[in-house]
Amino acid sequence: MPNTAIESVTGLCVWDSRGRPTVEACVRLACGAEGRAIAPAGASTGSGEAVDLRDGGHALGGLGVARAVANVAEGIAPALAGMDADDQEAIDAAMIELDGTANKGRLGGNAMIAVSMAVAHAAAAAHDQPLWRYLRAREGVDGAVVLPMPEIQIFGGGAHAGRRVDVQDFMAMPIGAESFAEACVMTAEVYRAAGAIMGKRGKLMGVADEGGFWPAFDTNEEAIEALLEAIEKAGFVPGEEVAISLDIAASELHRDGLYSLGLEKRALDSDAMAAMVLDWVNRYPIVSVEDPLGEHDPDGLARFTAAALGRVQVVGDDAVVTSAARIAALAARGACNTALIKPNQAGTLSETLAAVKAARAEGWGAIVSARSGETEDVTIVHLALGWGVEQLKVGSFARSERIAKWNEAIRIEDALGQGARFATGLPFPLSQ
Repeated sequence: MPNTAIESVTGLCVWDSRGRPTVEACVRLACGAEGRAIAPAGASTGSGEAVDLRDGGHALGGLGVARAVANVAEGIAPALAGMDADDQEAIDAAMIELDGTANKGRLGGNAMIAVSMAVAHAAAAAHDQPLWRYLRAREGVDGAVVLPMPEIQIFGGGAHAGRRVDVQDFMAMPIGAESFAEACVMTAEVYRAAGAIMGKRGKLMGVADEGGFWPAFDTNEEAIEALLEAIEKAGFVPGEEVAISLDIAASELHRDGLYSLGLEKRALDSDAMAAMVLDWVNRYPIVSVEDPLGEHDPDGLARFTAAALGRVQVVGDDAVVTSAARIAALAARGACNTALIKPNQAGTLSETLAAVKAARAEGWGAIVSARSGETEDVTIVHLALGWGVEQLKVGSFARSERIAKWNEAIRIEDALGQGARFATGLPFPLSQ
């Protein structure tokens, strides 16, 4: 057996897809194995997320991570020295105790998640396994490896595109694909068709944070109609081969008890906001809606979930923030039926996995998700495969920090051959 004692933990300031600093951690074990991981960062964030520790001040707009990197060297590294990298729970618990805050504000959630993921990579390397296989073995997952259904942004809005449209993500889900590779081909065709449509109409302003087109629509619904047209132009049957997924990111719209739609210059109360989104669900091939109401409106989320009557996957992000306790509380109220899983919201892999298990215990679905500020790090692909999560949300089908993750899943599927299956079809048992 390899000696998996932690020999060293180091931190480094690297750069994310928005040209902002972030934290990379490297963990070296006594056997010589190493693991590296990079913390992402969100633009649209829930209030309950682990703190993304920044330096403040004038340099780099206050976004520097020197304090977080120093915390890796001066706090985390001594605390973890000699610990067994195979004992992820003990390592994460040691960091949580060292931090001593409810929101990881002392060490920084960015420092902690980078180290937590790097530990897992180092342990997998020590056992000469890819991370996804190592995680499956740890959790005792049997059977064929399931490649997740991708949820891929075509148009970006909200905080990801200067709020040119209010809804944050207009996404395609290739539910008719029979493999992950085919799902990517189908999405590429829809993406190309959408670009051609937007270019012809003079509606294209550029590329949003996550690689989707930055559109100049006159209404939010116009974006849904354009996506529907792109699916058809690409040669697919909407709702049968390619479906639509929306991330409303409603917390970002909440002002003084109302939801303010800047594009359409109107404000809606909770029931009117829900009615608008449900009307879209009734009229378009939408199978998934994320954050249809804000995190401070759990009653509205519960009413929306009940009104959807199993017709659509209701995904909680800002209200969930990858927290097992929040999932249980929302489930008790009948709010949402699917959890978005973002490791940096939790701050450690152990807490992230606890959220996945809590979702399953409640009969919910789960989606492993990237952030708007991403890097070449592909850890989340391995988490989805290793933990058997059958949906993956990375962003668009453009920009290398997104494509790196799609390509990683393609490589794994190709290497597995007949040992893999694809999570084809609808993303959630909608009859529940």
